[in-house]
Amino acid sequence: MPGARRHLGEILLKAGVVPKQALIEGIKQSRTTGKRLGQILLEKGLLDEETLTKALAKQSGLKYINLDKITIPPDYMRIIPEDLIKKYNIIPLKLEQRRLQLIIGDPLDLDMMDAVRLRTGAELECFLASPSKIRAFLERSADEAAAQQHDELKHSIDATAAELAEFGSELQAEVLRAEAAGFADDGPVVRLVNLIIDTACRMRASDIHVEPMADRVRIRYRVDGVCLEKDNLPKSMQAALITRLKILSGMDIAEKRLPQDGRIKRNVDGQDIDFRVSSLPATHGESVVLRILRPDSVNIGIEALGFEPDNYEQFQKIIRRPNGIFLVTGPTGSGKTTTLYAALQELNKPDKKIITAEDPVEYNFPGMNQCQVKEEIGLTFERILRAMLRQAPNIILIGEIRDSVVADIAIQAALTGHLVFSTLHTNDACSAITRLIDMGVKPFLVASSIQAIMAQRLVRVICKNCKTVDPNPDPKYLRLVGITEEEAKRHTFYKGAGCSVCQGTGYKGRLGIFEMVEMNTRLRELAFRKAPTSELRAAAKAVGMRTLAEDGKIKVLKGITTAQEAASVAQVEAVAV
Repeated sequence: MPGARRHLGEILLKAGVVPKQALIEGIKQSRTTGKRLGQILLEKGLLDEETLTKALAKQSGLKYINLDKITIPPDYMRIIPEDLIKKYNIIPLKLEQRRLQLIIGDPLDLDMMDAVRLRTGAELECFLASPSKIRAFLERSADEAAAQQHDELKHSIDATAAELAEFGSELQAEVLRAEAAGFADDGPVVRLVNLIIDTACRMRASDIHVEPMADRVRIRYRVDGVCLEKDNLPKSMQAALITRLKILSGMDIAEKRLPQDGRIKRNVDGQDIDFRVSSLPATHGESVVLRILRPDSVNIGIEALGFEPDNYEQFQKIIRRPNGIFLVTGPTGSGKTTTLYAALQELNKPDKKIITAEDPVEYNFPGMNQCQVKEEIGLTFERILRAMLRQAPNIILIGEIRDSVVADIAIQAALTGHLVFSTLHTNDACSAITRLIDMGVKPFLVASSIQAIMAQRLVRVICKNCKTVDPNPDPKYLRLVGITEEEAKRHTFYKGAGCSVCQGTGYKGRLGIFEMVEMNTRLRELAFRKAPTSELRAAAKAVGMRTLAEDGKIKVLKGITTAQEAASVAQVEAVAV
């Protein structure tokens, strides 16, 4: 830079941009405050930044550049380190033969010049532009570079996502898009949740499990009673995913310490499907489970439940009795509700009044009066049952007998001319009698009110698409379901090879296996004197009761399921888990 420097006030006075008296006052203020004259004149509004920059260029002997009228390629911004550009508000132009051309906003910023020389090892050739225009240019360049990078990333992601989708990994493709969007809006998360739900419905899943782990979010689908792990989402998506599910199901998104319940209604492939949603705080975040409630899953009819002809005939007689209790027992997910709904639909005629007490009401049926238990407002099973008896029903369904109070009311209803259907959690049919007595129900009431008890389980059906002969069925499982060596020689056994239709499991769909006990004089006597379950079971078998394992054996011999599946589901002793 030239050594001779003219005073800024002299340059401005000669240019006629600032009155003389204003310059004098400005110079005096500069001397007393230590501020630069140009800054004081700017603050007073006596000149604009562009005019001041041109005057400073003349004073320092630098060339003035109007950034509005030149174009600087983005590549030039990479000539010197980015942190220098941002810190000192400068623009590099060219680096050639250790000489760096640089646009600066302050010709007196010697610290900046020393720092640039030290980092680049180059001599400087400076040009002057207004500081505000330099800042605007840098911001514009950063935005353009970010946009270009985003477009390149989006193009790459779209290409990768398309490849994933082409190979059947639609969920992972959507995860990739959602991560790329950075959750700036809820669009990607909405699509991801929709895809998870739609995928589960098309897989015929009964439940969707969203389980936060230490380093990921695991997505599992329960298909035919078995959990299949299909996808793992990044941990970074956990909060957005859980929040979206809670919003859809009407939960409080701010409450993360207590369990919550909600419902979602969604149309999938033209069918309206309900989802019962449960959230549970766990170690690594809230675990969410969506129970898929398809209307067609309970509209299958009694014939499709899996009854053998003799059990079907017996079942039809029992549900048409005028009064008494019919109990269906089994663990959660064994199809008890489906069986009872099938019976109610068969009996749902204009001349019958049916009232149900359920917690919760999972499916709605025309012609039935269905009552939802609401413990929080005092609408308990007990209160509903006492009220429904005043409604003069013919048939009553109690979702579950949970305690002696509900059991007593159900028995009183049965003894006063009502047909009562209900469920109980026991392992087999005969255990229901001892369970009720253990609850505190008087033995003579149990003996006189119960008409029949049915235990049931669901066994997976061999996939018809990949069904093949099993030349070497495991003898252990054949023995466990009661198939003798002679029977094994006379029958052909089958298995599923595993295909895309059955998700590689070899099974598609489920059928019931049943254990039906119809009360008779002998069983009532045993119940009256509190006989143990083993004695009740022996008496039931003596009059023709077929056990769960024996019913499973029939389906194995018919080629409907495998011996391993029947033995496992029927909980035969010595089955290896």
